Amino acid sequence: MKPFDRIKNFFAAVSLNRWPVVFVILAAGLGGVFAYLVYVYPSAAMGPEQPIAFSHRVHAGIKDIDCRFCHPFVERSTYPGVPEVQKCLFCHDHIIAGHPEIQKEHTYFNTDTPTPWRRVNYLPEHVMFNHQRHIKKDVACASCHGQVEEKDRLKGRAFEMGFCLECHRAEEANLDCWLACHN
Repeated sequence: MKPFDRIKNFFAAVSLNRWPVVFVILAAGLGGVFAYLVYVYPSAAMGPEQPIAFSHRVHAGIKDIDCRFCHPFVERSTYPGVPEVQKCLFCHDHIIAGHPEIQKEHTYFNTDTPTPWRRVNYLPEHVMFNHQRHIKKDVACASCHGQVEEKDRLKGRAFEMGFCLECHRAEEANLDCWLACHN
């Protein structure tokens, strides 16, 4: 049998069974869309899974805890700080202390191990970003970090120069590279 005859026979068979073929193609397509909507789409806006299931929505949103309580160095350092185990246990020794996620925190505390939080925001190494300057100018955390109080897990972002320049131009802030960021 010649290759062209095989192709011709294949299309003849498809033509004879057109409705079952259409049904299979539609079922596969709908299955793919369903799988995307159930498994991929919901996690697309979420950041990495953390070692402790921490929810910014609960802490910064519902409980209205100020960002600076958990990120204590933000006003005096170039690094805002990630909460130490003791900071979490300040509340959670008393609030839902028996919860499995809080028990994980106790394990970190009892073994004198820092919680291995996964980083979500990235800044190029050559940039010397100073949160303190922005806080003094009353720039809201949400201006750069988004509405964290609405999210359980933060997707974060890689901050690039264009993002900063756009904001600095809009706010008529310093645009001198060496005085502003690269010092």
